[in-house]
Amino acid sequence: MSDTEMNIDDGPGVVKRRGRGFKSADNDGLDTAGGYDRIDAQPKEGDTGKAARSVEGWIVMVTNVHEEATEEDVHDKFSEFGDIKNLHLNLDRRTGYVKGYALVEYETYAEAKRAIDEAPSSTFLEQSLKCDFAFQRAPPTGPRINRPGRGRSASPGRR
Repeated sequence: MSDTEMNIDDGPGVVKRRGRGFKSADNDGLDTAGGYDRIDAQPKEGDTGKAARSVEGWIVMVTNVHEEATEEDVHDKFSEFGDIKNLHLNLDRRTGYVKGYALVEYETYAEAKRAIDEAPSSTFLEQSLKCDFAFQRAPPTGPRINRPGRGRSASPGRR
């Protein structure tokens, strides 16, 4: 039986769709072009730094953590800068000691920035901590408008 002999609904309300990324006439929200969810990568407090927000909060990477530090020690140290949402203190499987870094997640940018600014000024188990944001914004991409470009040099044989 051919398609013309079959009883197919081809009325005025039927929309034929093929492939992905199509855009229907009534724009029923199925258009995938540009419809991705985005997170707010800009700091909420107006800081123009290079930090980027993770999906749930602001993650601070703490390095130079003493190998015998416990999760409670790190939590006590960084809870004075704000409410900690999440804390990861990875252990070495072979030795059972801390690998030397920790990830501390804060809800707000101000708490994370305060931890980055104030934690390295004190010692933690006789070591000086180093802190920075775990995620950084990517450098700007796209066409270089109103920026001086680097000229292309010819290959050595064409000079």
